[in-house]
Amino acid sequence: MYETILMPVDGTSTDRAIIEHIKLLAKTLGSRVVVFHVATSVAAQWHGGEAGGEKVEEGESYLNAVKAEFEAIGVPAEAELAFGEPVREIVRRVHERGCDLVAMSTHGHRLVGDLFLGTTASPVQHQVNVPVLLLRAK
Repeated sequence: MYETILMPVDGTSTDRAIIEHIKLLAKTLGSRVVVFHVATSVAAQWHGGEAGGEKVEEGESYLNAVKAEFEAIGVPAEAELAFGEPVREIVRRVHERGCDLVAMSTHGHRLVGDLFLGTTASPVQHQVNVPVLLLRAK
C-alpha cells in the first residue's frame, strides 16, 4: 500500500508520536521510511549543503539515531538532511523520491496558534498529491 513513507521530523519531543506510529505501520506494510529533517538556521538558508556547525551536526546525529530505530526492527530506512524552507523541501522530496505517504507529528496548536505555528503541516497537505498522515503529539 505505502512503499515509501516520508517522515519529516523537527528534532523535538513531538516527533515521538509519529515515529512510534510509523514503526508499526511500516513494519506491517513492509514500507521503506525516509526520515527527513530540514535545517533552517541562517547558515542553512544562506549556504545550503555547505552549511556546517553544531545545529547541522545535531540534525544529522538525530536523523541517524531515528534511522537506526527503524533498522533495529527490520524496517528499511534512510536519513536525509535538507537545507532551507521546510514546506518547499518536503514537497520536493515527495516528488523526487516517489513517496506515497507523508507522515508528520503536529504540535496541536489551537486557533491563533495555528495561524502562526501551523506553518508546515497545512501547506504540505495542500501541495502534494499523496496522503498526508498528521498525528497530534500528546
